[in-house]
Amino acid sequence: MKSQKSKASAYWRQNLIYLFILLLIWFAVSYGAGILFKEQLDQFQIGGFKLGFWFAQQGSIYVFVILIFIYVYLMNRLDAKYGFDDSDKTETP
Repeated sequence: MKSQKSKASAYWRQNLIYLFILLLIWFAVSYGAGILFKEQLDQFQIGGFKLGFWFAQQGSIYVFVILIFIYVYLMNRLDAKYGFDDSDKTETP
């Protein structure tokens, strides 16, 4: 059985990996799609607006909110995996 310290270390290592990947996705969408690839994306339209403009104004915000929900889901799974979730504890008044 792993010691509590090694479990916590593995937990935080995995948490940082999740954070890095999710922030990298958000960076790619907000900076890449909104700025770097704007000219290529402007060939397409969403709701009458060019796609590059849409990503710069709205898309990166939507992606960020979606990534928050993905992070919550991943962290709930990670908590359960390492036994840090509160689902097995009962509250006493």
